[in-house]
Amino acid sequence: MIFRIERHSPLPAAEAWRRVTDWERHAALVPFTTAVVTGERSFTARTGLGRAIVDDPMEIVRWEPPDAGRPGRCRLEKRGRTVLGWAEIEVWPRQDGGSRVVWREDLRVRPLPGAFDRPTAWAGRLLFGRALDGLLARAHQ
Repeated sequence: MIFRIERHSPLPAAEAWRRVTDWERHAALVPFTTAVVTGERSFTARTGLGRAIVDDPMEIVRWEPPDAGRPGRCRLEKRGRTVLGWAEIEVWPRQDGGSRVVWREDLRVRPLPGAFDRPTAWAGRLLFGRALDGLLARAHQ
């Protein structure tokens, strides 16, 4: 099930882009998660405790930073066996010098049946919404 998160920030689009595509910082804001960069255009989000760990390998298939009033766009394809789907991040410049960040994600977990799609989307909105809030917070450098 696809979910959408939108945030408005006083940060300029280039700075908002830098923050929301900082994969290691992003993972630090999601409970029990770390990010392991595995290549120039790939990384794995590793979530869990003890032996209960799930890897979410992702490949960046679109990378267009904001430039000259044009929005930035990034698309991640999930390449794992357990976590399936994709994520798209857009960072739009606003006329007041700030930015608008839109996060869309199709998040599915194998082997959960379709009946878990709504709770999974709800949890994704909650977790990634909090992560975006942390990434876009003024105090973050």
